[in-house]
Amino acid sequence: MPNAVKLPFPCLERFSVADVAPSFGRWVWDHRKSWRLALRKALPHPPPAPASENLACCAIARRGPIHDDAGMRIDFVITELFVGGAERCLTELALGLADTGDRVRVFSIGRLPGGPNGDDPQAALVRRLQDADIPVESAGADSIWQLRSAYRQVQHWLTQSRPDVCQTFLFHANVIGTHAAKSAGVEVRVGGLRVAEARPIRCRIERSAVKQMTSVVCVSDAVRQFAETRLNCPADQTRVIPNAVNVSRFASAPAFDWQTLGWPADASVALFVGRLHPQKGIELLRDQIDTIAPSGTSRRLLIVGDGPESAVIDRWIDRIGPHRAQRIAWQSDVAPLMRGCRVLILPSRYEGMPNVVMEAMAAGRPAVCSRVEGSAELFGETWDQQTFEVGDGPSMARLADPLLNDAGLADRVGEANRQRMRNQFSIPTMIDAYRSHYRDLAGRR
Repeated sequence: MPNAVKLPFPCLERFSVADVAPSFGRWVWDHRKSWRLALRKALPHPPPAPASENLACCAIARRGPIHDDAGMRIDFVITELFVGGAERCLTELALGLADTGDRVRVFSIGRLPGGPNGDDPQAALVRRLQDADIPVESAGADSIWQLRSAYRQVQHWLTQSRPDVCQTFLFHANVIGTHAAKSAGVEVRVGGLRVAEARPIRCRIERSAVKQMTSVVCVSDAVRQFAETRLNCPADQTRVIPNAVNVSRFASAPAFDWQTLGWPADASVALFVGRLHPQKGIELLRDQIDTIAPSGTSRRLLIVGDGPESAVIDRWIDRIGPHRAQRIAWQSDVAPLMRGCRVLILPSRYEGMPNVVMEAMAAGRPAVCSRVEGSAELFGETWDQQTFEVGDGPSMARLADPLLNDAGLADRVGEANRQRMRNQFSIPTMIDAYRSHYRDLAGRR
């Protein structure tokens, strides 16, 4: 076994085990049919349940379809609960289902965020769940070498109080949570596919989990096609439920004061928000800086986020000067930045349904986005006016140029975007779609 590589769990969601140790990745694939059996043999066998408990479990299994007046027991398993798009979606979904009378629990495979005084801004979602009396537990896994222990903990958690539905979010949770739910006897196992990441080893591992899923919820039609073609998911097991956004929160936010960055109050700012990772295609912003933020104009570029490309971006900004571009670290609340910018630019190589674009649209801003998965659903009829082919930097700059030049045009496009978010991507609509799907699946058992 190679030496353990300690990595923060937020990074694990974005690469496969083969990226850490190729020999280990090959071992996982070569033993794909026996790894679950090996894990189960390694665990101590629990003592047999009392007869009364067995009878209760049988009664639960035979209780038949769920009626409209009966709440469901729904467990969510997610890779982590640091603030992010999938994590926000889970939080809103869990809160909404709990409000309708369902019993909801949440389990994070990675450690829970939280500072020594409980004031870590990354813990905002955990606090919202706990304030609503939704139980939140964690396996505390901070590296891939702790995933076997995480599997045992998820299996035990699910066995203690078997839910009607177990919904997993993100790659590690899809794999570990689904297999653990199967082992724990959970009949309805719903996977959550939120990104179309096509790395072969990742697809092979996730494909084994998909075989054990009752249903796969995809955030866009493009992700659904990815699930069917790359993960071999049967078409009748996929369901598209788009992401949602709190429109009121973004529409009512005060605009950011650019003078705090040493820029003019009326600066025409192009904004990027996201993890600074090769997936995001940030090199296109660097290549097109002379069009996006020419020297001697009121145009500026602001990059918001952290990640493995932070140092490269910082050195580039030092060369061109902070009067043209700046980077600030991850922000717990980007609504003021969205409200204050002229246009959001997202040059990603792949996504699922980019939440940051939804937030910009909810804030009433135009967005120039690569034609990644989910972009067609977000923009609808204006798709070709706000999107460009992946990797096409000049087209990206040409789309952004008139919006940066004309505040009135940007406002008109932004208002149409906001109305689209309000009408078609509201949080209540998303919650209703998930709950209806869960009821349908549980009612078939």
